[in-house]
Amino acid sequence: MRLFPPAAARQGLSAQPVFARRGLFGAACACAVLGFGAGRALAITPAAAKPLHAKLDAAAQAVGPKLLAWRRDIHQHPELGNQETRTAGLVAAHLRALGYEVRERVAVTGLVARLQGGAGPGPHVALRADMDALPVAEEVDLPFRSQARARWEGAEVPVMHACGHDCHTAILMAAAEVLAANKAQLKGQVTLLFQPAEEGAPTGETGGARRMLAEGAFSHGKPDAVFGLHVVSGLPAGMLGFCPGPAHASSDTFRIVVHGRQTHGARPWAGVDPIVIGAQVVSALQTIQSRQVDVDQPSVLTVGTFHSGARHNIVPEQAVMTGTLRTYDEARRDYMQRRVKEVAEGVASGMDGRAEVTWAPNGYPTTVNDRVLGDRMLPSLARVVGEANLRMAPRSTASEDFSYFAQQAPGMFFWVGVGPRDQNLRDNPTNHSPRFRVEEDGLLPGLRGLLHLVADYTGSAV
Repeated sequence: MRLFPPAAARQGLSAQPVFARRGLFGAACACAVLGFGAGRALAITPAAAKPLHAKLDAAAQAVGPKLLAWRRDIHQHPELGNQETRTAGLVAAHLRALGYEVRERVAVTGLVARLQGGAGPGPHVALRADMDALPVAEEVDLPFRSQARARWEGAEVPVMHACGHDCHTAILMAAAEVLAANKAQLKGQVTLLFQPAEEGAPTGETGGARRMLAEGAFSHGKPDAVFGLHVVSGLPAGMLGFCPGPAHASSDTFRIVVHGRQTHGARPWAGVDPIVIGAQVVSALQTIQSRQVDVDQPSVLTVGTFHSGARHNIVPEQAVMTGTLRTYDEARRDYMQRRVKEVAEGVASGMDGRAEVTWAPNGYPTTVNDRVLGDRMLPSLARVVGEANLRMAPRSTASEDFSYFAQQAPGMFFWVGVGPRDQNLRDNPTNHSPRFRVEEDGLLPGLRGLLHLVADYTGSAV
């Protein structure tokens, strides 16, 4: 995702599975979802359970200790985008042992695996998990706390799974094991996508979902539906969240270089001051959102950096700004990009300077949950956690390159609560925080959710 209790229980983390130690389906206080789901249930009637669902649930419970072991191992050995060699090797060995057809090194370190059901023809379903970590120094005291460091953008940095991708990878590894064990009862085909570089590739490299697609992730045929999940600390463990339609904003990065003319700071009239021009550009850009677009369709335009000059008494030659754009609509996205260029260039020209605006080519489109697919499959998630624990989640201004897969096939992306049940989550450290913490008993509902979605969408649970 781009951007964006008792000590013994949390630090000791005994070998006994968390799933066995806690009441998995205990109801969380509605107020605990403030800031994420506003406590509102989706009011979806759970779908009826069939024998296959019970079998999958029992298998999920049984694989629980392995899921935790994988998650903790990957958490302790995080890897940055396009560097996930150890993680990919762990996944590939596991999948091959289960009998999957595995293709490695898709988009540098990604994997694509296929499983053909043994119960006859049926739909083709894809499941996606991202594997990369972030350049963040972990501040959570755990036995499997990350001490890893790596090279990123020319510097040595600490590395942490601060967004929960270790959980996603472990959940999909567990799902792979359960599906393979129940292959004889599955219809159709399942494709597993273990994706690198969701948080972005190093400068000068490409990666992630778009590159996986370009390198043939769906070369054996586009799936009929693609499912993904993301753990979030703003939702209590035991709850799942869903947002129909646009769920994650698009993300684009811009760079503006304002060219002036250098002079002595005591004689500004002898030059053209790019700092003053840049300041006017920043102010003018804010009027695009506040005065030029309909407020019914939200968007965010933020200037995040402004660099210029090296000495207090010199008017510099140029000023450089960078920022981000978030939208939920492609038309708005195109309009905002065009207006940023026009406004910056116009302001600079009017002040006797010049502005160059460039947009990075690796932006992410809006992640859109297909409404028809969502309506069809939400009863499956309601079966997993109960009607009261399936929550309407607000749209997120964070971005997700799951969006590229969802452009190829109807997509459904849901949130898995990993926040503490017993406190107000408003001040809980968020994803990307060095204090991001996972309540591991929230992982089983995510695993069961994927399994139920596959069983129901393929028509295997009859």
